[in-house]
Amino acid sequence: MPPVSDHLGFADLDLDRTARRGYPEAVYCAGKTPAQVAGIAAAVRERPDVVTLFTRAEPGHAAAILAELPDARHDTDAGLLAWPATPPPATGGLVVVVAAGTSDLRAAREAELTARYLGRPTELVVDVGVAGLHRILARVDLLRRARAVVVAAGMDGALPSVVAGLIAAPVVGLPTSVGYGAAFGGLAPLLTMLNACAPGVAVVNIDNGYGAGHLAAQIAADPAA
Repeated sequence: MPPVSDHLGFADLDLDRTARRGYPEAVYCAGKTPAQVAGIAAAVRERPDVVTLFTRAEPGHAAAILAELPDARHDTDAGLLAWPATPPPATGGLVVVVAAGTSDLRAAREAELTARYLGRPTELVVDVGVAGLHRILARVDLLRRARAVVVAAGMDGALPSVVAGLIAAPVVGLPTSVGYGAAFGGLAPLLTMLNACAPGVAVVNIDNGYGAGHLAAQIAADPAA
């Protein structure tokens, strides 16, 4: 199907990105006006063959998107909308997303939904931080079934290194801005993850759940696909 007219004056949509590199473009709502995201939603409505994720959507963005795409899925925990609402059939390996604490859930949920809408089976595990190691140890069987694991953590950011020391799959460290003053808005967990003792840990930017989920989905893709 030829692309719809993608030049909106304020955005130049890349609706053929899936055909070119295997994964669609996402719409980052932060910094955009509700009117702008509404215009983008109206444009992608003409391409139901393209999965579109709207990330970092505040209530005003969500209302504008849903006015154009009333059947879109809206996950308020993640601040994410997905259209079409039904994820594609799952292929490839399992992506497990781990949130160290409930406060890390927004970034973790964004990562999990991103991986799911990019076509991977996913599982979400919440509140298994290093303050109670028995909680993550109780999930080792699930973690060892994963092709890739995303670990979202703020505070000291130590959980990705712990997880990477327990499993064979690559770990994507997702530092969050959760923490008190010396966490510096996520900088402390970011540096901890970059200095992980266990090998096999890659790190994305602070609160970048979309980037973490995307990377995990690529790692877990079926090589034959």
